[in-house]
Amino acid sequence: MERIKEVIVVEGRYDKNTLSQVVDALIIETGGFQIFKDGQKRSLLKRLAETLGLIIMTDSDAAGFLIRNHLKGCIAPEHIKQAYIPDVYGKERRKTAPSREGKLGVEGMSPQIILEALKRAGATFENPDKREARAEITKADLYKKGLSGGDNSAALRMELLRKLELPERLSSQGMLDVLNAIMSRDEFMELQL
Repeated sequence: MERIKEVIVVEGRYDKNTLSQVVDALIIETGGFQIFKDGQKRSLLKRLAETLGLIIMTDSDAAGFLIRNHLKGCIAPEHIKQAYIPDVYGKERRKTAPSREGKLGVEGMSPQIILEALKRAGATFENPDKREARAEITKADLYKKGLSGGDNSAALRMELLRKLELPERLSSQGMLDVLNAIMSRDEFMELQL
């Protein structure tokens, strides 16, 4: 599995699932058109783009390009790389009918096509042997800080998300992934809640 430095943005959970089987990277879903209304998620994407860089990989249909163009208007272009999947006609296995335009989305692409699109976009593939070893924040660390498994955990998580200006709808795993992307374990352990 290839490790990629940048954050990859996809439309939905099935796209994220397909991509996570091909690459090791932080993958964020737009929730489709929900991104138009979700200022917190746009702020998170802007912040991650400035820190790690962002690769936008949406479907090659009209809806995918609408979402892609919206993100291009919200985030500085020097922080964005564009990964385009080819027009492949057909339908995804989980669907009973093809999409309106009859094209496969990211979820229907083969691992080879996904990797090729990421390479063409200029994704930064990290060599796992030469990668800087960095202790990651774990679920056990969240527990030690009272952010999980306690009576007041939900309130503390909300307080942390607000303090770090992160979307309050992040799941525990999503929060953990974002925390590992924006700070070291030592920085996390020094946080005052």
